[in-house]
This record gives sequence, C-alpha cells and structure tokens, in this order.
Amino acid sequence: MISPAGIVRREVVERGAELLRQQGFMVQIGRHAFDEESVFSGCDAARAADMQDALDDSSVKAVFFNRGGYGCLRTHLQLDWSSFLEHPKWLVGFSDITVFHAFLSRHGIASVHGVMASWFENDGAPTDSFLRMMKLLGGKPPEYDVPPHELNRAGTASGILTGGNLSVLQSLRGTPLDIAPEGRILFIEDIGEYHYHLDRMMRNLKAGGILERISGLIVGYFTGMKDGGTPFARTSYEIINEVVAPYQYPVAFGFPAGHELPNHPLLMGGKITLHVSATATLVRDSRIRAIARASPN
Repeated sequence: MISPAGIVRREVVERGAELLRQQGFMVQIGRHAFDEESVFSGCDAARAADMQDALDDSSVKAVFFNRGGYGCLRTHLQLDWSSFLEHPKWLVGFSDITVFHAFLSRHGIASVHGVMASWFENDGAPTDSFLRMMKLLGGKPPEYDVPPHELNRAGTASGILTGGNLSVLQSLRGTPLDIAPEGRILFIEDIGEYHYHLDRMMRNLKAGGILERISGLIVGYFTGMKDGGTPFARTSYEIINEVVAPYQYPVAFGFPAGHELPNHPLLMGGKITLHVSATATLVRDSRIRAIARASPN
C-alpha cells in the first residue's frame, strides 16, 4: 500500500490494511506513505522510492494506492518500469492513478480501476465495491445491474477498455501516455470541474481525432460539476452526448464507477464487448460481466 500522490491519513490506510488482511493478503505499507510535503505525501523522490520498491519486489503481487489527489505524473517521471514490464503485477486505484493506467494501457498490461483505502469501508462495513474488487482480483467475474440511461446509444462493439479520470487524461494529451484510440472502448469520469471545462476537454478529444476512432464509450460519474457566473445550460451528460453525436458507436451513460459509491471495479486493458440496447447494457470480458436492464425483474 503506497501513496504516490496526495497526503493520506494514517488511520485510513491502517484500517484499509486490516481489511486487506481479512481478505487473506499479507500487507506492507510503504516507508513514506505518511510523509507530507506541500499537497503531496512526501517529496517526489520519496514517493517514487516507495513505488519503485513495490514494482521491483518479486514477492509483491498487487500494489494498492492509498489515494489520488495530485502527484502521480510527477512520481511516474522518476520510475524505472523495466523490471515491472518483465514481471507485471496488479496495480489498483482510480482518479489521479489514471496516470499509471494510461502507461500500462500503452504497454498492453491490465490494471484495476478500483477503490482505494478510504473507499474500502463505509459505516463500519466493507463496501460492495471493495468486495467486488476482491472477487475480481481472485478471478471471479462480478455482475452489475445498472439502470439504463435516456441518453444511451444502442449498438455493440468490442475493444480494449481504456481511460479513467477525464481531467488526468486531458493532462496526458500529447505525451507518450496519450490515448491510443484504435480498437479501444473509452471509459471516462470526473469530479468538481466546470461544465465549460468539461466541454473543452471533450472538444479536445474530438479535435484530436480520439473520439472518432474509439469503438465505444462508457460514461461514469461526473460528480460535483459546476457552473461559473453564467450557467452553461447543459448537464455533464448532455455535454458529452452532444460532442459524440456524430459517431455511430455504442455509448453507455451512468456506469457506477468514479468519485462516488458504488465505485465498481473495471479491468483497464481488458478486452470487452459493450452491448447497449433500449433496455440493457452489457459489458463483458473474461473477468468482468456487467449488465444494465430496465427493471430489477
């Protein structure tokens, strides 16, 4: 359990470690996990040292990130991935952890977009999202029942799942971690952005040819989005829908992943089939099967 980005509270991580132990894991917490420097959990070199140790240690089977925030790109720039690329292991997290998902996607290695320490538990009990993540790591495919959304666009497509936090993906445009859209189904989510900024990010993906070349789009939570002095007059989903309207691939809105609970795990880098109809959405690969239907019956 390491902290590659923002400051974390010791009690949250230690409780998270206990929950992982209850699931049968032997847990190590990074030496610098509770350091503090500015908004970061320690200086860049300290954060990178913890992650390098985890990447290189052959006894480590999974790396759980304690939180996002900001700092993963700074950490990434100091890492040597050569040993990891020879002997990959699970990396687990979301939000700013999108940096690492993007790197692994470029190298054809799967990772888990899933909850971090403060999301393992809610009101004293393990969250459903945490338990689903444990099943995924154990090779047991979860099933999701997700209500359909009025903006869903019907169709079927297969591809490699990629993406994560949209603001982070935007910050990686033009770098070696940029989205490689061909044969990909894109997942996006975000939190606390202005609606005009969301529109600008989506227009960037359009202008850069990303949106016209993907095979499908899965839209998670857009939490706490806001307007400036003058209302943008569109919701987050309406903004996204307007930008992708010219394309013919399936689009699924309201998938339960992002900065809210439930925040269900997604196997980034896994090959999936996305099927969207008027009443159902199906996301399937060898590890994840997600179903959305009109009613619980």
